[in-house]
Parts: sequence; C-alpha cells; structure tokens
Amino acid sequence: MLDCESQKSSGRKWTTPPFDPRFPNQNQTRNCYQNFLDYYRCLKAMDRRGKSPEPCQYYQHVFRSLCPKSWVQRWTEQIQDGTFAGKI
Repeated sequence: MLDCESQKSSGRKWTTPPFDPRFPNQNQTRNCYQNFLDYYRCLKAMDRRGKSPEPCQYYQHVFRSLCPKSWVQRWTEQIQDGTFAGKI
C-alpha cells in the first residue's frame, strides 16, 4: 500500500482528485466506491499479467482522498473474509 512516506520518497506530490464527469454531484459516495473497486480490479488484472501495480496507484489515491477510513477498513476486511458484496 502507498503511504505518506513512500509518496515523499517517490517525489510525487498528490493533489485533490480531478473532476470526474461520471459523478457530477456533490455527493461523492459513488465516486469513492467506484474508485475502490477500480483499484482492486486493477491490482487483480496486473497480478494476473505479472505486471507492476504502479498504474493502480491513481485509483488508490482517489479513493483514499474521497472515502472515510472506516469504510475502507470495513471493505478491505470484507475482501479478506470473502464477504465483500462488490464484484472485483
């Protein structure tokens, strides 16, 4: 997982996620959830191809910026337990 220390060492400066026209309203709950799903789908696809998960970091940055930590923790636990309702 990407954390603040690895952001500093990589020289990247993360900014606020850009506007996504799929989610034009102020409520960003669906945007949060969709980027969470996209991140795990990306990881799965990259692992299947034997490639680096580097391209997936964008989705991780967006969902970490938009989603409450409690949601991310709960969803991650559900993925690990095999009870997550989303299709990854």
